[in-house]
Amino acid sequence: MDSLERKLLRKVYVKETKKSSLKLIKWLQSTGLLRHKIKCKKCKKKMKMVASQSRDHYIWECRRKKCGRLRRSVRTESVFSQSHCSLFTWMKYIHRFAQGLHLRQVDMLQDGIAKSTATLSMMSKKLRRVCLKSLKKHQKKKKQRVGGVNVLVHIDESKFCHKRKYARGRFGNTWKRKRSWVFGILEIKSARRRPILRLVKKRNKETLVPIIKKHVKRQSLVVSDEWKAYASLSQEGYKHVRVNHSKNYVDPQTGLHTQNLERAWQTYKMQIWRMRGNRSEKTLKQHLCFIEWTHWLARTYKHGVLGRLLKDIRNNYHRSV
Repeated sequence: MDSLERKLLRKVYVKETKKSSLKLIKWLQSTGLLRHKIKCKKCKKKMKMVASQSRDHYIWECRRKKCGRLRRSVRTESVFSQSHCSLFTWMKYIHRFAQGLHLRQVDMLQDGIAKSTATLSMMSKKLRRVCLKSLKKHQKKKKQRVGGVNVLVHIDESKFCHKRKYARGRFGNTWKRKRSWVFGILEIKSARRRPILRLVKKRNKETLVPIIKKHVKRQSLVVSDEWKAYASLSQEGYKHVRVNHSKNYVDPQTGLHTQNLERAWQTYKMQIWRMRGNRSEKTLKQHLCFIEWTHWLARTYKHGVLGRLLKDIRNNYHRSV
């Protein structure tokens, strides 16, 4: 547990009083999650934070005569705006979100983090939206590429379908009808794992090879199964090894395999299934991007996943703090 997480726990897991609320607000302002100064819309001068009977116990207020005591919430231009949950509830959920737990809504309702599933879904969507924007910025600046000279890269495709409970009931508008696939690229470099996950409608050469050429550097050691779409990778400048899974899962000559990605598929599917994120194309794309954000940005950040999440929230909602 790092110092940032300790500070958060000390501020959040206490009794909600006016004094503890002020301490939490001050800490959120220091981390950039809340604005530490706001200008009045009428007189264009700084407003003052004063005590009130609101849910946060404090508000921004301009007491000048011509403004008529104009008031604004301390949540103005923040991730907490347009929400009835307390700041304590929000930070408890952000802590759980950054921990990478299963985030089952039943468990969080029992823990008292929120009182309804609708509230939990709203907070989850807001945080995932922040992570997706951060990942898109990273893709534009640095271009999401993996591999290199003799760097091991696994490629494979897997089907993500929403399963009916006990195989009964209607299919509905689910992925099982569309028969779509997820194409995965996984870089294996020491203890680091960096996945690239893309939805594809077909698994043919015309669809998969351009994705590989876009995201995998030349001279990479690419390992795949015997799927015919990968047959031309050696001609594209890659060191390609194919493993015949009908005979063995580890190539007897080179000792190479695709078990890292096969195991990763199980983990990714379990995460998405628990969040019920495979019921539509849009939600499945969001969850795949969130998995990429976790491995590309969050786990490599110097202050950990929680620090990266707080940084992305700060950059997304207000930059001039």
